[in-house]
Amino acid sequence: MMLCCYEQASSSIKTGIPVCLWFLTKNKGTDTKRGFRDRRKHTLFIDARKLGTLIDRVHRELTDVDMEKIAGTYHRWRGDNGATEYEDIAGFCKSATTADIAAHGFVLTPGRYVGAEVVEDDGEPFEEKMTRLVAELKGQFEESARLELAIKANLKGLGYGG
Repeated sequence: MMLCCYEQASSSIKTGIPVCLWFLTKNKGTDTKRGFRDRRKHTLFIDARKLGTLIDRVHRELTDVDMEKIAGTYHRWRGDNGATEYEDIAGFCKSATTADIAAHGFVLTPGRYVGAEVVEDDGEPFEEKMTRLVAELKGQFEESARLELAIKANLKGLGYGG
């Protein structure tokens, strides 16, 4: 197995482009001795952007639990002995066929295949939610304006207002 790590970033400019890890293997066929299923013409995409903790603006640190989630997903997909059955998880992982990849113009960005995670419906109708959120935002704008005036008055009292 070969591991390729690719990060696109200028040496002087930090970008928000994620790192991609590519695991390549010569034999993706069934290996009953090792318990691997036939993975020919299939590629596993994992989008781990939401895992870990952002430790500064450009660095994300994965926990042991995060790494186990990624490794466990890979082992289930590969069909390792003792691993539970692999299942696609929207927003996290997808086993795509070569035909799927061709249909996407051979673009290998994981997010293109894993899609967005399923968001549970909170039961609040959209129009009611928007009305409520706009009212909350209006209140926050009013509070912001009140705080701005108070800060300006305090600065003026300290001799820094104009």
